[in-house]
Amino acid sequence: MRTVVPVFVALSIAAGIAAAQDTSALDLREKLEEVKGSVEGINEVLAEMKPALDALRKIKVSGYIQAQFQSGEGAGGWNGAATSGPASIGGFAGGSLPKDVASRFSVRRGRLKVAYDNDLTQYVLQIDVTQGGVGIKDAYVMVREPWMRTLSLTAGVFDRPFGFEISHSSSARETPERSRMFQTLFPGERDLGMKLEVNALEGFFSYVNLKAGLFNGTGPTANENDNAKDFIGRAGFTIPFQEINLSVDGGVSLYSGSVRSNSPIVYRKATDRDSSGANVGKYFDRQYLGADLQLFYDLPVSFLGGLSIRAEVIQGTQPATQTTNAFYSPGTTVTPLYEREFLGYYVAYIQNIGLSNQFMLKYDVFEPNANASSANVGAPGSFMNLGDIKFTTFGLGWIHHWDANVKFVAYYEMISNDKVFAGTTSNSLKPYVEDIHDNVFTFRVQYKF
Repeated sequence: MRTVVPVFVALSIAAGIAAAQDTSALDLREKLEEVKGSVEGINEVLAEMKPALDALRKIKVSGYIQAQFQSGEGAGGWNGAATSGPASIGGFAGGSLPKDVASRFSVRRGRLKVAYDNDLTQYVLQIDVTQGGVGIKDAYVMVREPWMRTLSLTAGVFDRPFGFEISHSSSARETPERSRMFQTLFPGERDLGMKLEVNALEGFFSYVNLKAGLFNGTGPTANENDNAKDFIGRAGFTIPFQEINLSVDGGVSLYSGSVRSNSPIVYRKATDRDSSGANVGKYFDRQYLGADLQLFYDLPVSFLGGLSIRAEVIQGTQPATQTTNAFYSPGTTVTPLYEREFLGYYVAYIQNIGLSNQFMLKYDVFEPNANASSANVGAPGSFMNLGDIKFTTFGLGWIHHWDANVKFVAYYEMISNDKVFAGTTSNSLKPYVEDIHDNVFTFRVQYKF
């Protein structure tokens, strides 16, 4: 009996342990099944989410804000007179100054850009938000051929493919605004149309870039108003000299378009007035020929760094109006056309100082009527007016890159105009008998992401 009891107890304990092990094994299997089910559920969710995640990876959101303070020489820009007008700094410095105002704070640009890049196709929409409202800057689709990935088609609203400064982003440009000739000839920089572009990452076409397109010729926000289309094209090149840390880029550009006259009166050059009825509905040539060159050199001096020299020249024929030689789309407006042969150019020097600073100088000339002297503007027998005055701008500035997102820009423009006929009786021309007070200082803070 003494032997049976211990054996019975031992067997009972063993049985209990075995039962506990069976229970633990069962619990473990159940837990593993639960984990397996959870994993399979997660995989199903991920499989459902994958298309959305793949699409999100193709979306790129970027933008920048330029907040600035500006101070001009005179209220409204008129030699200190309390009125604004064509002489205002605003025409070429980001917006007209109101009456009696010589300084202002503003948001010059507030851009938000969304791009969907699907390898061979791209969708781009960019808006501009300022104190003046909301506007469209870019709205286009790009399609690239799949074989060599060298030829692409772009359609919508986008930069006109002319010269260097148009496509040089406002967020990267060292000066607050583009040169006077580009602001005059290409206001808004963009237009509605289609272009073909040949470019590649390697091979011959990595050193050559060809762009050609047809456009409405009405600007980025206006609908087409005639049957004519404008051709714009550029042939560009890049030549690297890596052994001496030098790169030379450049190109030649052509704009071939027309402007319809709704008026029988057309003025040519300085003194020719044509009032033939045949001019109504007739198209007059808008022709620009340009050349640009950019030199980039990395100085072998550690505290200075790289330098850049840029230059562009444009000459051609511009049908515009009496008071301005700007890009003109008449629509249904019945206004006499003024045909002028113009010349414009600029030279800019940018010097890096260390890793965070840049110094720059820029000389900019725009002569809207190259066939006449501004001294004859407003003279008896002359048909020339505000749109014929030559301007020269000298600018100097300092750029400080605070970090990868923020930069500060301080820029001063000294603007001089050729003096018009001293005895002019035109009230709008009288301020230009002398050099008007339209110099302007700009201090800008930019945040880019």
